[in-house]
Amino acid sequence: MKFGKFEIIPFVEQRFKLDGGTMFGVVPRKIWGKLLPPDEENLVPMETNLFLLKAHGKNFLFDTGLGDCLSPMERKIYASTGETELDSGLRSLGLRPSDIDYVLLTHLHTDHAGGTVRKEGETLVPRFPKARYIVQKIEWNDATNPNERTSAVYIPDRLRVLERAGQLELVDGDAEVMPGIKLTRTGGHTAGHQAIEATSDGFTAVYYADIVPSSHHIRIPYVASVDLFPLETMEVKRKLVERLLAGNMAIGFDHDIDIKIGRVVDENGKVLVRKVE
Repeated sequence: MKFGKFEIIPFVEQRFKLDGGTMFGVVPRKIWGKLLPPDEENLVPMETNLFLLKAHGKNFLFDTGLGDCLSPMERKIYASTGETELDSGLRSLGLRPSDIDYVLLTHLHTDHAGGTVRKEGETLVPRFPKARYIVQKIEWNDATNPNERTSAVYIPDRLRVLERAGQLELVDGDAEVMPGIKLTRTGGHTAGHQAIEATSDGFTAVYYADIVPSSHHIRIPYVASVDLFPLETMEVKRKLVERLLAGNMAIGFDHDIDIKIGRVVDENGKVLVRKVE
């Protein structure tokens, strides 16, 4: 999708599954099951959708998906084969990992940050050798010091590879990466979860990652049960939906299997998402 001087392109890094109750929280299965039918194990299909932003002559990658360094336990958690399409997805866009200038990480859960590294023999190295990896300071501190609730989704040994390589950049709160490219700390899903907004010539594309993981989650009370601060998620989402309805904007979804980028519309009092091709 081109807007002004910018272009944003989604591609699928990997397909996986998660428990439906986990994804929809307090919403009953009788309701969410009609939106995203589960399999016999109550798992719903998900994708790790990544977004490449071309702006200012640079390549920005939003999140990195699961990657190919998953442990057997992680493959079980995500019902994943561990076969990433990260490199092939970039190749389809005429790019190599070395062409990525910035990796903007919304948060450091494995399904968003697992692809930051790759194996070189038995050693982990940054997958994008020339990139700056940008993440919120509070998210980094939480991810490198996980607790009993978060230790399954934060893997410090993988993350510290970025720090040792000197490619990590921490921000504290809202920040502008380059003109028109803004990071906003949202909280909600995690304390340090951040959103990415790109604006050019009066049009804004936003990526709020796990605040709105799919088009179904545009509904305010549809909040995943893994969110650490669900009331924050709801408040951030409420304000976001108001902006999406009123402004010249589109939103990218990190886990939707159908709509990668959509426009939010009000049809007869019902808030819906329409796909942007």
